[in-house]
Amino acid sequence: MKILVGCNLAEAALPELRSLGVEVVYDPELTTEGLEKLIPDVAILVVCRTWVSPEVIAAGKVLQMIVRAGTDTSNIAIEEASAAGIFVTHCPYKDATAIAELTIGLLVALDRRVIENAEALRRSVHGEPETIEALGLAGRTLGILGFGPVERKIAKRARAFEMDVLVFSPTLTPEIAAANQVEFCTWPRGLARRSQMVTVYAPPQETEELLVDAEFLRNMRAGAYLVYVGHPAALDQTALAEIAKERNLRVAYDIFAPQLPSSDTGRFKSQLQALPNVIGTHHLADRTLQVNEATSKEVVRVIREFLVTGEVLNCVNLSEHNPATWQLVLRLRDTVGVLASIMDVVRADGINVKDITQRLFTGTQAAWCSIAVDERPSTEALSAIREIDGVLHLEVRALV
Repeated sequence: MKILVGCNLAEAALPELRSLGVEVVYDPELTTEGLEKLIPDVAILVVCRTWVSPEVIAAGKVLQMIVRAGTDTSNIAIEEASAAGIFVTHCPYKDATAIAELTIGLLVALDRRVIENAEALRRSVHGEPETIEALGLAGRTLGILGFGPVERKIAKRARAFEMDVLVFSPTLTPEIAAANQVEFCTWPRGLARRSQMVTVYAPPQETEELLVDAEFLRNMRAGAYLVYVGHPAALDQTALAEIAKERNLRVAYDIFAPQLPSSDTGRFKSQLQALPNVIGTHHLADRTLQVNEATSKEVVRVIREFLVTGEVLNCVNLSEHNPATWQLVLRLRDTVGVLASIMDVVRADGINVKDITQRLFTGTQAAWCSIAVDERPSTEALSAIREIDGVLHLEVRALV
């Protein structure tokens, strides 16, 4: 079996992968074009931001699993992978601490005019007068949109700066808010009105709706700060370009730009770049050695579990809804051919199997088996299964 690692993993990860008895090809500079050439005999593919195209999926004749060394899987043709029966997994939120750190760092830089002062120093200009306008963080109200793993770490760090933390999230309850020492806010507009500073994290895979739209921006206080980290699709940049000037908003951002074609490597443009009172970085949030080490360990764990037990951890393309309507529950002798004989009967009855689960009892003489199917087997088929040598018991259950 061959594993192709097309991204930069921590040094210790490669020997651990090779210890699993597989061939490991390491190409951290792998491009989509190079991937198309190497993929035909690859069983497990590990990538970071390389575009795994439908053509790559089609060429992966022995490909079983794609591991995204990170959280975002938008650079993988998941629909085509699912149609081909290829698992797509990822390493979620190993970057949460790093993203929270950068968010707070951007907030401090925004308030203290760090970037402007550094640029002034390079021009040999001393004592920029606008530095006295810094609010300071202690005692200020920070509004946080969302309360996932990243936002919880942002809140914890904000409290260390003695800030009052206000949170809106559809999943947040007053009890969870109290346990995390934050204040529960019932509506985004209320959060915008009450906060002197606002942070927003937009996970790349959760960008179907705007998190920061014109309504939210118009409800922000005049002179307020906005720190936005994540995918640009959840931010109305056109509205921000207009409203930031009207309301004198100060903005800091770290944008996770969409995957660029190889011919456009190094090019990036955002409407935010031309705004006054704006500082920005490009996809810097998850780029630390700590993130790389934690992600690399998770990549190894995912692959080891798959090879040793067959379990697929962190899978993103398994159906959450099982369309099966009936279930055959059986006790079987653990002998050769019993399950195969059952499948022959089910196939002859024209029924499609949706899921099979089997567990062995101590001593490996008997097994419990559950077979989920898309329609109820005929009376004749059920009788035929009961007559199979090795079938101890059969029960038919309707799935609700």
